[in-house]
Amino acid sequence: MTFSASNLFRIPDLRKKLLITMGLLFVYRIGFHIPIPGVDVQALAELAKNSLNNSLLGIMSMLTGSQLGSAVIFSLGVMPYISSSIIFSLLVKVVPSLEALSKEGAAGQKKINQYTRYATVPICVVQAYFVLYGVLNNPKLVPGGITLGYSLVAITAFTAGSIFIMWLGEQITEYGVGNGVSLIIMAGIIARMPSYILRYWGSQGLSQDEKIKTLLLFALAWAVTVYVIVYITKAQRRIPIQQAKLTRGRKVYGGQRHFLPIKVNQAGVMPIIFASALTVIPNMLGKVLARVDSRFIWLSDAFGQSRGWWYWFFYCGMIVFFSFFWNSLMFQPKEIANNLKEYGSFIPGIRPGHRTAEFLEGVMNRLTLAGSVFLAAIAFLPSLVTDSLNVPYAIALFMGGTSVLIVVEVALDFIEKLNAMLVMRNYDGFFKGDTGGAGWGRRRS
Repeated sequence: MTFSASNLFRIPDLRKKLLITMGLLFVYRIGFHIPIPGVDVQALAELAKNSLNNSLLGIMSMLTGSQLGSAVIFSLGVMPYISSSIIFSLLVKVVPSLEALSKEGAAGQKKINQYTRYATVPICVVQAYFVLYGVLNNPKLVPGGITLGYSLVAITAFTAGSIFIMWLGEQITEYGVGNGVSLIIMAGIIARMPSYILRYWGSQGLSQDEKIKTLLLFALAWAVTVYVIVYITKAQRRIPIQQAKLTRGRKVYGGQRHFLPIKVNQAGVMPIIFASALTVIPNMLGKVLARVDSRFIWLSDAFGQSRGWWYWFFYCGMIVFFSFFWNSLMFQPKEIANNLKEYGSFIPGIRPGHRTAEFLEGVMNRLTLAGSVFLAAIAFLPSLVTDSLNVPYAIALFMGGTSVLIVVEVALDFIEKLNAMLVMRNYDGFFKGDTGGAGWGRRRS
């Protein structure tokens, strides 16, 4: 299989889409160099030098491609829009009116997307408030202090920046290639890595030979991690589906065999995002209770920066729980079984209806268990790499953890969309011999 990137620029329409995508991503990166009004830029630069920590803001910034630890107009990134999308994804499954609206086709989905945009605004305001008083509440950053007027200006700037990024993502989705929001997250994650590596290279305490050895080991671990993530992301259980035969006169219709693909990691990165948000609660609760009784300080220490066994037990347990929770909402065995029965299809050896639903649920539970263990291992890997190689947690989080999982999944989706566009125009895929989609990597006869 040989690489053929030249095919991407032979089709005028595809070339235009790629240029639009790159141009909008460039505009997105410009916003990270525009500070909030009233902020001391030099003091902000001093704060940025200390961003290689394992604080909550740093971890959430790496997960979402935002920059919560700074004070620029794009600090919130697409985080509010992601939060709103997750909320409505859950509400569609539990609220009957929204579920009925989602089944109305393109018109219903357009209405839900409109509700998602509306809900993004109050989420922006709330998150901007926490960033304002959690990051900018420093006399060195805001010489005049945080007054009511300044709070309104800063929160408005944060909110406008996040809404503009949401608009950029929608424009990429409509006029570019791939999912705009996902590409923005990937671009934000990748753009931060060169500065992190340069800061690590310029740090004190290690010799140049030790740094080179550490980075080489890091690169090897990263390559192995990417290979495993690609393997698990593409892995699926293909359940055979037999279509019933229908005889009309001398002609026989149907009787074909299809497959129902179910991914091993069906939940994607959502369980890790949910678990990361919930692990903050014990730490905050421990700090509050410690003010009343010093005996509760262990709770804050266990879930703080020390990250002991209690933290990892709770964190991995939450990942497994949310994997089953998310898949139970998004994968409906009874609905699939009823659809198969209605269209005259069945799983060989399994009776249609209730037995089919039980079989699909059992398969999904086993796959979810395997996928959740994989996600827990990916989430635990950065801490293991940090302790073993003595590197900053932010670099380990990208090179061997959740961020690389996001980047790989988005990159695979982007390549598949390029393959589909090329093959549709009778060109070889992004790699020669590709046919795109489900037959990725298969040579044409």
